[in-house]
Amino acid sequence: MTQDTQDRNRNVLHAEHQDDLNADSITGEPGSHPVGTGAGAAGGAAGSSGAEALNPTTEDAYWRDNFRKRPYADETLSYDHYRPAYRYGWESRTRLTGRRWDEVERDLERGWRENRGESRLGWGDAKLAARDAWQRIERRLADERDIANAKEAREAGDGADAAQG
Repeated sequence: MTQDTQDRNRNVLHAEHQDDLNADSITGEPGSHPVGTGAGAAGGAAGSSGAEALNPTTEDAYWRDNFRKRPYADETLSYDHYRPAYRYGWESRTRLTGRRWDEVERDLERGWRENRGESRLGWGDAKLAARDAWQRIERRLADERDIANAKEAREAGDGADAAQG
């Protein structure tokens, strides 16, 4: 991916303060526009970004269904306490394209107070959930890069075969 493409993706995916439901601005339907789609994402390579498929409603549902299985989950706390940390993790990962968790953790810690909502979690606990969500997106992006690279290799191989045939 070129630097220009990364810059376009970063601008398109700037989703620091997405609405919890990610409601469509016209219909009001929740989850109507995955982060990274909509105006501007249709042009160029920005629409091919792996984060295009990031749907906050889907992420929220995943973590709601799975947070209790995580080793850091406190059984006395509801999902509502963890939700801001998960959202902070997945939104930060899409916003901070090309950066590693260990590079941004201190910045995220400083930003937690503004992003914690009603959560009672301090950063020590919230960072575990935020990192979990960050890594889930990271794995998805890596998988999508692998698929795209395999497709390119297949297409390049098909082109070479056709040139020889």
